[in-house]
Amino acid sequence: MPQKLTTSVTNYVNGRLFYSEKVCQIVYAKWKVVRVKPNPLPFASQEFVKEEVQKLLDLGVIEHSSSPYCSPIVIVKKKDGTLRLCIDFRKLNALTIFDANNIPLPEDLFAQLSHASIFTSYDLAKAYWQIPLHPESKIYTAFQTPLGLMQWTRMPFGLITAPATFCRLMRVVLGQSSSMLSYFDDTLLHTRTWEEHVIGLRRLLGALRKHGLTVNPAKLVVAQTSIEFQGHTLSNGTLTPIRKQVELTRPSTKKQVRSLMGLFSYYRSFVPDFAALLCPLTDILRKGSPDKIVWSDECERFFSRIKMLIASDPILIIPDMHAEFILRTDASDYGLGAVLLQERHGTLMPCRYASRKLSPREVRYSAIERECLAIVFAVKHFYRFLAFKPFHLETDHKPLLFLSEELKTDALGSSIAGICIVNFSFTRGTECSCGCTFTPVLN
Repeated sequence: MPQKLTTSVTNYVNGRLFYSEKVCQIVYAKWKVVRVKPNPLPFASQEFVKEEVQKLLDLGVIEHSSSPYCSPIVIVKKKDGTLRLCIDFRKLNALTIFDANNIPLPEDLFAQLSHASIFTSYDLAKAYWQIPLHPESKIYTAFQTPLGLMQWTRMPFGLITAPATFCRLMRVVLGQSSSMLSYFDDTLLHTRTWEEHVIGLRRLLGALRKHGLTVNPAKLVVAQTSIEFQGHTLSNGTLTPIRKQVELTRPSTKKQVRSLMGLFSYYRSFVPDFAALLCPLTDILRKGSPDKIVWSDECERFFSRIKMLIASDPILIIPDMHAEFILRTDASDYGLGAVLLQERHGTLMPCRYASRKLSPREVRYSAIERECLAIVFAVKHFYRFLAFKPFHLETDHKPLLFLSEELKTDALGSSIAGICIVNFSFTRGTECSCGCTFTPVLN
């Protein structure tokens, strides 16, 4: 079956650039000619620039220009050592009216995939270049090259309106289909059955043909039960982060600690007690601490723990928005934690984890106030999942009595009032019987 489906898309994966019916137009907020003096090109890059410009001319993506506008060329060195030709449109963008068309959030896309089991994904070939520029907008995109002044005929990367224009095109292409979604040019067809997938793929091909779009053959994956999408592996209602191929070395400066924490934050929703695990690292970044860090035994212990959790390929289930959620909360002397659960095949499985450190003021709260604060934090963090529908809260019973009887406390009154729209029942901590334990590691 996958081979037949792959064969049927041959006409759409030749990598050629077609014209879509959507046009990108640059609208000026005020009239002013943007003319930036070109940057002198390094001698070693001039031949590369000439070759790239000639390729773009041959493709019809750019053309010779007599425009009064000019944006500078920027040469960027990629990780593999090769060069990339870019245009710096910052001056032009500053005078362009912003397009506020909404760009989807990855979380919103994942929420549609809880029951999907078969996937097809593709990227468009040179996606932005498949959208022509409005004739009146071409002169704004001019740039100076060794072959003379050029201007774009297709939508280039770097325009402030380009992402919104492309997302608008993809909404038109995919229509109201519940089995197709896209994040920029990364498009996914998802269905429960083979029969639905064949029907969906035919509709998708018809939409590509109608709008004159072609697919990058190197990025085409057809009819698979497991697929990579937006940095995650999707498989049978589960979500696993794609492990980043980065050497996790021990940091020696604050800058390296910040970079490491940025990498770790990718796994925040997948790791219980994430904030607690990072406590020794965040302490290193306190204002006034020396730039050269002191790597303590505690730092090494938590660093090793995080690496072990990442290496274990943590798995979350994709939330089913029509099923009941179970929210479990807990608090320690130093942090708050929560896990959002749903039942799958008779077993409670985690959908998301959340945690944070207590502030210096919150550390002085009583135990019951911290437990209550954990509930407030969890409900606010998972607000989009829990609001306007019933859910079950698993916690000790005392914080809930505190919620109902002590709304006027200075510490938590305003926070408690902010979650009063949620509708939940609760189980005391001693009565919680599921196998997914959750206790802050700093407790």
